[in-house]
Amino acid sequence: MAAEKQPKALKKRFYRKRVPLFSLINKIKLWPSRTGQLHGVRSLVITGDTARVTTHCNKEFTISNSLNSRAARWLRNKWFSRVCPKCGVPDWKLEKYSTTLFKRHQGSMLLKDKEQ
Repeated sequence: MAAEKQPKALKKRFYRKRVPLFSLINKIKLWPSRTGQLHGVRSLVITGDTARVTTHCNKEFTISNSLNSRAARWLRNKWFSRVCPKCGVPDWKLEKYSTTLFKRHQGSMLLKDKEQ
């Protein structure tokens, strides 16, 4: 008899609620647009306090590094209406994103240097 493989339980990831937006987008590579679509991020070019996000469907967004912005809140609360069909965000990435938890006193700060 062939042994059935049980799906592996997804590991929960913890990030702090108040991480910088650019670090969060660079880590999870997802962007919620104003229409509620969840896009896959191809590149993030940071210039000072603003950045240019390029998605896989070749759309470009100029964003600012705000913790209270609409996009930051939507990413933390996992609010989106649908996934962009042109970006082709894979199911494993959506499952990984759905198990990600944002807590105030627990989780990674997404800092580049260990000294900070």
